[in-house]
Amino acid sequence: MVRRRKAYLRLNLVSLFFMAVSFISITLAWFAYSGLARVSMEVDITAWYIELEKDGEKVSREIVIALTDVYPGMDMIYESVNIRNLGDSNASISYNVLSARILNDEYIVDDTTTSEYLEDLFSHELPFSVDINLSRNYALAKDGESLFEISISWPLDSDNDIMDSEWGNKSFNFASEEQRKKELDSSYNIKTPVEFIINIAAEQYLETDDSSDFDYNLGDDILFDVINNSRCSAISSTCLKTTVIDVNNVLGDNTVTLLPNPLSSYVNGQFSEYDSLFSSLTDSWQVSTRALLVEDIMKIISTDVRNSVLIRDNLSNAIIGNLRFSGRMNTELNKAISYNGYYRFSNEMFGFLSSTECYWFNSEFNNYRAFALRRNNESYSQIHGNDKESNCKVIPVIIAHKANL
Repeated sequence: MVRRRKAYLRLNLVSLFFMAVSFISITLAWFAYSGLARVSMEVDITAWYIELEKDGEKVSREIVIALTDVYPGMDMIYESVNIRNLGDSNASISYNVLSARILNDEYIVDDTTTSEYLEDLFSHELPFSVDINLSRNYALAKDGESLFEISISWPLDSDNDIMDSEWGNKSFNFASEEQRKKELDSSYNIKTPVEFIINIAAEQYLETDDSSDFDYNLGDDILFDVINNSRCSAISSTCLKTTVIDVNNVLGDNTVTLLPNPLSSYVNGQFSEYDSLFSSLTDSWQVSTRALLVEDIMKIISTDVRNSVLIRDNLSNAIIGNLRFSGRMNTELNKAISYNGYYRFSNEMFGFLSSTECYWFNSEFNNYRAFALRRNNESYSQIHGNDKESNCKVIPVIIAHKANL
């Protein structure tokens, strides 16, 4: 990789700390702190144990991310909060960005600025990236778990020299001004260049349309008969092993999206033959189907805030990050196309997507190539632009009605 020589301000200290607040009408809320032997961390929280009453109220915690040492080429900072429910009631888990400050620019969630906007801003619109994921939106009673994750990264070579330089200059001026305030008033608390406040909340699970459906989690396997349009018990030519690919299927969803096992035998051909190959495979099926799109899989792999990256020649790998905000998916895919890059993800995290042979998405990369997926090695698979004249499998997506499951 070609590395450009640049000059950046490197501040004195990294501080990433978590602060617990607000304990409301609960039998027990025990927050376990476990410090890691790392200079860059003042306090690390690796577990959160909650126990709700039968009619338990909301429990919440604020996470304050205060960054004072971010620079190109920094080692990724990764922290996680393991949320365990020790109580007798199922719990809904959620998080929201409450506010953010970038130097002297402050953002507060209100009628015009949403939590989703701030999360997207910190994931994509700064020279560094703060990426967040919650593995499940619930924790079942009696030891159910969910994992809240944060990663912070700044690629050394991101092809964004102007933004990198602007950040360096603004950071220097900000730090100088903060130091001047301290000299004028010894009681003044110097502000960090970046502050990001997130609220994690747990409350008793209620069966509403927006509540996560326990029966259909991302990655769950379901044996489904495409002729009888129902669950089945033994794999056969019509009883297929499928996997749920909805990132968060909720009770209000009448259907669930299933991906047949990519290791099975499917029709093979060029991208120009996609429609006919798809029809030849599914015409006899008595279920609703549609083409597999690159967006389907990008939604899934982007939930990994450590290993799912965009790879481009002569540039540093970049975390994909949050793609939920309006328009962000298209922006991200266009980035891969314009740089002739590809996306890499972990087979360990998403083994149900990995195949020894490539398979097509019904999504064009450019005039000569289309998006396809294939395994790189035992550790990683990739989404890339594949020559349309190449032969790859065509795998349909099944839209199954929950009433038939």
